[in-house]
Amino acid sequence: MKPFRPGLIPTLVVLALLPGLIALGCWQLHRADEKRALLDRYAERWIEPPLAVPQLQPLADPAFYRVHLYGRFDGEHSLLLDNRVRDGQVGVELLQPFLDQASGLWLLVNRGWLPWPDRRVPVHFDTPAQPLALEASVYVAPGSTFQLHPDPAGGQWPHLLTAVDAGPLWQQLGRIGFAHELRLEPGPASYRLAWPVVAMGPEKHLGYAVQWFALTAALVLLYLYFGWHNTKKEHDHERRHPSTGPA
Repeated sequence: MKPFRPGLIPTLVVLALLPGLIALGCWQLHRADEKRALLDRYAERWIEPPLAVPQLQPLADPAFYRVHLYGRFDGEHSLLLDNRVRDGQVGVELLQPFLDQASGLWLLVNRGWLPWPDRRVPVHFDTPAQPLALEASVYVAPGSTFQLHPDPAGGQWPHLLTAVDAGPLWQQLGRIGFAHELRLEPGPASYRLAWPVVAMGPEKHLGYAVQWFALTAALVLLYLYFGWHNTKKEHDHERRHPSTGPA
């Protein structure tokens, strides 16, 4: 059997790259499992009857629970969530504090998407003045929120942000509020809704996992090919130029 001689440098390259490629493929499979579990949890909670606001506070995992609200919006402290694109059009999502009259708790309600084609012109929106009965669902952002160039505390309202964290807002306003965003369902106060449950579905993660594992297989095959190819080249060279012994 011919010896396998891939060479030192190819061996070091394979040893360096192979664990990383396998780890990336496994990580994508893990993310696909997480997204499937998230979608299952969303489907289960969406068919349940809406909760009252006081029922939210004891929940360890409030994500996707539907909630019944009754109260008023605070139009003076609006937030605009920037860099939101719909159908290729740039815009923002409008979030406003909402005081639930039954519980006295403040909630940060996302009223939906608004176009903002010209940054020189302020975004136009209206805030209902009368009390409203609304339905919404709890949205818990995956991972920690990251905010780029936020308006300073006490700056001009509405604040333009790239990520929203309700906790600091209630601290800034000196109010007792719920720690997560609520996304409004279609109704009298909503703008354009239809948020995706997840930004990237499990099938995308599976596709990326297949790509990483395909690269892993290609790397191994190339390593084997060059190992046997180098052996064959050495064998052919020795056959054409045999070493001559002493006379």
